[in-house]
Amino acid sequence: MLRDKSDADSGSLCICIYVGTNGETFFNTATLISCVQNFPKSRGPIVGILKGFAGLSGAILTQVYAMINAPNEASLIFMIAVGPSMVVIALMFIVRPVGGHKQVRPSDGSSFLFTYCVCLILAAYMLGVLILEDLFNLSQTLITILSVILIILVLLPVIVPITLAFFLEPKSSAEERLLAEAQKQETGVSRQESSEAIFSEIEDEKTPEVDTLPASERQKRLAHLQAKLVQAAADGAVRVKPRKGPRRGENFTLTQALIKADFLLIFISLILASGSGVTVIDNLGQITQSLGYKNSSIFVSMIAIWNFLGRVGGGYFSEIIIKDFAYPRPVGLAIVQVIMAIGLLYYALGWPGQIYVVTVLIGLGYGAHWAIVPATASELFGLKSFGSLYNFLTLASPTGSLIFSEVIASNIYDRYAEQQAADRRQYPTSALTKPLLDDDSLTCVGSICYSLTCGILSGLCIIAAVLSLIVVHRTKRVYAQLYGNSHS
Repeated sequence: MLRDKSDADSGSLCICIYVGTNGETFFNTATLISCVQNFPKSRGPIVGILKGFAGLSGAILTQVYAMINAPNEASLIFMIAVGPSMVVIALMFIVRPVGGHKQVRPSDGSSFLFTYCVCLILAAYMLGVLILEDLFNLSQTLITILSVILIILVLLPVIVPITLAFFLEPKSSAEERLLAEAQKQETGVSRQESSEAIFSEIEDEKTPEVDTLPASERQKRLAHLQAKLVQAAADGAVRVKPRKGPRRGENFTLTQALIKADFLLIFISLILASGSGVTVIDNLGQITQSLGYKNSSIFVSMIAIWNFLGRVGGGYFSEIIIKDFAYPRPVGLAIVQVIMAIGLLYYALGWPGQIYVVTVLIGLGYGAHWAIVPATASELFGLKSFGSLYNFLTLASPTGSLIFSEVIASNIYDRYAEQQAADRRQYPTSALTKPLLDDDSLTCVGSICYSLTCGILSGLCIIAAVLSLIVVHRTKRVYAQLYGNSHS
């Protein structure tokens, strides 16, 4: 009877995980698509902020649960199931589109800066609260006060849309004319792009020197070349070849993207780097126990906060890379992968404070991946099938984690655990070994348990960085056309 009840509980838990994960994926994808379409000129910050808050939501809900002081886990599950859903359903009736769709507002910079400041304050506050709760036995009143302050910080970004909707000054006639001209220019650009799509010979006929010209001069050269091709086609001098498929920067379907080298390089790089990050995160409890720390929850919470900062910071700095330096966004991907490799190598070498270094650098690097990769995919492969492209890329993390955790981490840990158990049996009275009891499970002690694993994962992150740099080299022209050749 107890077994039947246990099986029923396991089945219910699997259903909850299935429904919850799919619902989160659907909501996350819909939010990303909507926001990237509404802010096409600020894809990095938008993706970083959204993914950052999504990553920190678990820690926030846990803190709110501590404020309620509920007696059991069923109350926590009920709160998570009902609370956020009711808030989302209520907001759906009051959310309205803000004017200036796809237009860059003068206030966008200050709005993003305000949101970034809130993110930094929120991360610092969460880290401080976790340290306080770990070091001291806080009263329920103080926990409630800290949770209320947390809720206020989470709600602060709502000031931005409220200000835009109710307190923004109406546009002057001059601004309206400028917006109309911008829309005409956007229409002209789209017509030019469609014309370029029809006459694919432009890419074949133009010389490489054209891409190094300033944007205005390059546009004139391409327009002149297009006019010549149109006239030649009309005279029968050239035959227009049909397009075989979209080019990078245009809209791809998932099937079309899967046969492109750039998409596969990004996916493999993501398997190697984000898979390494998830492997460390999944085994963090066992890593801390092997190093002698009794409470691993503080490190789990810390890596969640650094993951949040990595997502927000990755979106911010990748935007600087493309707009201020005109480098492809995957440059940021290569940088964070090298940072992850350094953190893993630091642990592998057994240097002082290794758990703190690996927690910070892996959290930052892994989080930055999920701000940079979605923005890169939307730029190189378009927004028409962004949902399917993004969700396919998210398969990289569980794929890498499954391979690296099972093949590398688990086998190496078990080998060292068996070796230490054999030493304890052979030298039961040695001061260097703890006697092995009959009911002891195989456990490994010391940094050696994961040193080799981290060394291997560090090498995989370096390979991932090399693949990202190959994507950088291959997409220079695309980003030059999207954002210009230079900062000037």
